[in-house]
Amino acid sequence: MENKKEKLEDFKAAISSTVRSLANSHKVEVTFGNQSVKNSNNSIKLPDLYEIKDEINYEEIRAIADSKSLKLRFSNSETLKKYEPEGNISKKLYKISEKIRCEKIGTSYFKGIKNNIEKFYHKRVSNLNLKNSEEKIVEAFENFLRIKFLDFKNMNSVDKKFKTYKNDLSDKFQDKIKDLNNLTFNQEKFNFLVSKIISDMKLDESIDEEKKRDDNNENNKETKPQNQDQHASEQEKENEEMSIDDGLPDIENQTRESDKTEEEFEIEDSSKPELKKKGKTGLADLKYKIYTEEFDEIIKAEDLESIDELSRLRKNLDQQLLQLKNFISKLANKLQRKLLAKQNRSWDFDLEEGLLDTSKLPRIIMDPLNSLSFKKEKDIEFKDTLVTILIDNSGSMRGKPISVAAICADILSRTLERCMVKVEILGFTTKHWKGGSSREKWMKNEKPNLPGRLNDLRHIIYKSADTPWRQVKNNMGLMLKEGLLKENIDGEALKWAFNKMSRRKEDRKILMVISDGAPVDDSTLSTNTSDYLESNLKKTVKWIENKSSIELLAIGIGHDVTRYYNRAVKITDVQDLGDVMINQLTNLFVEKNKKTFH
Repeated sequence: MENKKEKLEDFKAAISSTVRSLANSHKVEVTFGNQSVKNSNNSIKLPDLYEIKDEINYEEIRAIADSKSLKLRFSNSETLKKYEPEGNISKKLYKISEKIRCEKIGTSYFKGIKNNIEKFYHKRVSNLNLKNSEEKIVEAFENFLRIKFLDFKNMNSVDKKFKTYKNDLSDKFQDKIKDLNNLTFNQEKFNFLVSKIISDMKLDESIDEEKKRDDNNENNKETKPQNQDQHASEQEKENEEMSIDDGLPDIENQTRESDKTEEEFEIEDSSKPELKKKGKTGLADLKYKIYTEEFDEIIKAEDLESIDELSRLRKNLDQQLLQLKNFISKLANKLQRKLLAKQNRSWDFDLEEGLLDTSKLPRIIMDPLNSLSFKKEKDIEFKDTLVTILIDNSGSMRGKPISVAAICADILSRTLERCMVKVEILGFTTKHWKGGSSREKWMKNEKPNLPGRLNDLRHIIYKSADTPWRQVKNNMGLMLKEGLLKENIDGEALKWAFNKMSRRKEDRKILMVISDGAPVDDSTLSTNTSDYLESNLKKTVKWIENKSSIELLAIGIGHDVTRYYNRAVKITDVQDLGDVMINQLTNLFVEKNKKTFH
């Protein structure tokens, strides 16, 4: 018995020593369980240690000790307090973000710490039983940040637990993750930015509203039946209005629900942070409705498959198209030479200020009396340009069409990247055949007439504009994945791509659509008019072409798409795709104001 007690004390002493070392302070007071604390400002309180052989208890203490030590070392409490947001939930999220910031710094210095923290975190989170909205939001937020900042990998069970929150949090943070990562070592700027993001989510207001709704529901149960009927009637009317509003394309405001900035959203549902639009949407197509967006997803390609599977699919893609790849590469090189030649001619030399012209340095060495020579780059047409390639990922593209589209987009991405042109590669399909969860919900609700779009959208980001090609090259292979390609709802996909581009700062934006025909979704077309999706596509294209600065062009594989797009070409042989894509882009770059294809 005495021996066990000694071992426990030895372990506590070892932990205390480790804490002081990590915290870089020998004055840190370490306590376990209910032990009293002498100096709360310079102390770390840990769970009690029960049994030396209790592995879970042992790992818990090590992980908590590591995390708290790093916070003590790298976090300034006054700075933390300075930017603390209002509201109970917001404060919790804010403290979690600071904890993870300190862990990120610590794990960059002490590699073993990450393993301790990650191992225990996975055990803890896999056993969670989340009962209310507050717990779900807090845990989902921590999981999201750990993945983004510490590169934690979720187990399948954990992934499913937080899946409904993933896209919503990505929308809230959007491109701010990169900024926060860059500010890891600057606590003041990090705390300021993350506090603003959290405050803009308005989570505490939403939870308060939810509680009020719950209280009202309880009160309503005690009222007379006629009051219930009246409430149900009003709710039905409200739902009907919301359904109509949700169906309106919001191109005119240049934002899509899942792509809006955090200022335009609020958390509404009690089971997950569901996004609800504020205000009216645009009026591009009043007749187009969406039955539900609850099951739609915008997802990165790397989140749909494992790294090993993406690598395998990429090798398969390269093997299939080796000969075609070489042919397209030659065409791409021509495009590159034209762009770089134009770039090289766009410098003013022998200036008094600007960039140092290193080619003139030898004359300074030969004659020190010569003055330094500077150069300055001129404005060039293709500089500060974004090209988005939107690829139809429908079942009819299966086989050679999707393979060629993937490799062409891949090679164009590399080529334009060398020429300082940003490239984004997107794909669109549905999660299921014949409606999926959206249709099931419609059927449970007694199949109302003309429900609008009735399938679950899947919009895929193969390569974002700011991600270098080398980091995501394997993603293109995902298009060959068996079972990925399903149905195509082109109008909404086009709107999604347009809205993503509209938020970008590039001066010039080109959207290239690759498709093999008309939009098709059996579930939607069987419950609405036969031209429902086609009509929406035409209106969406017309709006972009006439009311926006984005240059839209389309390539139809085996089908004439000029009935939808003003700028369009048709190819009969899929092997012509690379030639056509590169030539049309070359034409656009060479002649910026070109209006039609020849």
